Amino acid sequence: MSWLEIPRKIPRMTRLLAAFALAGLTAGCFQPLYGDRASVGGGGNTGISDKLSTVDVRPIVAPNGSPLARVGVQVRNELIYGLTGGGPPGTPNYQLEVRLTSHNVDVIVDIHTSRPDIQEVGVDASYTLTDITSGKKVVNGTTFSRVSYNIPGQEQRFAGARGRRDAENRAATVIAESIKNRLASYFVAGT
Repeated sequence: MSWLEIPRKIPRMTRLLAAFALAGLTAGCFQPLYGDRASVGGGGNTGISDKLSTVDVRPIVAPNGSPLARVGVQVRNELIYGLTGGGPPGTPNYQLEVRLTSHNVDVIVDIHTSRPDIQEVGVDASYTLTDITSGKKVVNGTTFSRVSYNIPGQEQRFAGARGRRDAENRAATVIAESIKNRLASYFVAGT
């Protein structure tokens, strides 16, 4: 770099320093979603984890013996663990009801055998959070997950069945995490 190029670079350096200064000033304004607010303010507010643990997750209704029933149990277990953090649940103040639907789609089909090589499992969920004390529905929402899996061939049909089950488990995890994040957003923002 020559001495003649330095005056041209000063405005860019000034803008960069101004951006870093603004970032430094606003750094204290942000707070982690799952952080404990009681320790920050000292005002007796409960943390988001305490509020999430007061949600009672109702059993998910699905036809017995169907793949959707197994996915419903998986979603409910993931929700309970995600909301309580593996600890004991608090006194229920809210009730969460989840309804699931699923579908299976052939994504890629072998042109020689007309058998699917890749399939996709889709799980759609609609959920309602109800305040137990007032009976008012405070959160309504929907979420979905699409997960693909390989089918290795007709000789390995058990591998294909296991691939579908793993895909359903991954979809259940995504659904539960999405619902948990929406509930956390409600408890922080109130909307």
